[in-house]
Amino acid sequence: MLCLAAGAVSAVLAVEGFTLAWTHSIEKIRWEEDWRIEAGALVVTEARIRGTGAGMEPPQGSVLKGGVWHYRPTVPPQKVVQLAHSPYTRGYELCFGGRCRPLADHLPGIDNNAVIELRECPP
Repeated sequence: MLCLAAGAVSAVLAVEGFTLAWTHSIEKIRWEEDWRIEAGALVVTEARIRGTGAGMEPPQGSVLKGGVWHYRPTVPPQKVVQLAHSPYTRGYELCFGGRCRPLADHLPGIDNNAVIELRECPP
């Protein structure tokens, strides 16, 4: 299960894996990361960049498939993933079960400048 929290607002989602997506604030290019919940941590398994631009070169070893760069991030398992929720950029999306929704929709009433935390829910 995935726990989301921002200040006093929280939510629990019954998922074992999800995609975190966002749009680069300057280049307006979509980025996506696939995560799974494993042994008390969040593990990123693959990432995609739907284009390139200033400061957005795909990492070494990326493979271009259908106009999208695919790669495996070298990030260790994370106990907590923190994301900034800001009125100045387009918000993150959380995708699972074949659907994507704004991450903030899962946490109604959060502040415009909140930090959203994602983690495995405690047993």
